[in-house]
Amino acid sequence: MITLGVRDLACAITFYEEGLGLPRRPMPEDAPVAFFELNGTWLGLFGHNALAHDAGVSAEGSGFRGVALAHNLDSPTEVDTLLDQAAKAGATIVKPGQPTEWGGYAGYFADPDGHLWEVACNPHFWVGPR
Repeated sequence: MITLGVRDLACAITFYEEGLGLPRRPMPEDAPVAFFELNGTWLGLFGHNALAHDAGVSAEGSGFRGVALAHNLDSPTEVDTLLDQAAKAGATIVKPGQPTEWGGYAGYFADPDGHLWEVACNPHFWVGPR
């Protein structure tokens, strides 16, 4: 499972559920966490400060976090479509889709909390189960 600390849980839920169309697991309306089923794993959203507290670390910090999540697709067209969908949902396009030096096609967006996502078509890598 991947868990992201988010500053506004309701906003993050809207971004991932309505903006990106990820299927959300039913939870009580007042739950302090949301879960989205990914293909082979889960994405969890948890309050930023609460997650830092849970891990026993400071909630302060900014800039590059040293982590990028990746979403692999079957074609450059699908990459561009998802980047456009993310932007319409409130993401910031960090790097538009473009050919890569390793023979694929990729771009990056940052979600409303600044979490960095690579969206890629890698002809040398299995996309995963359907």
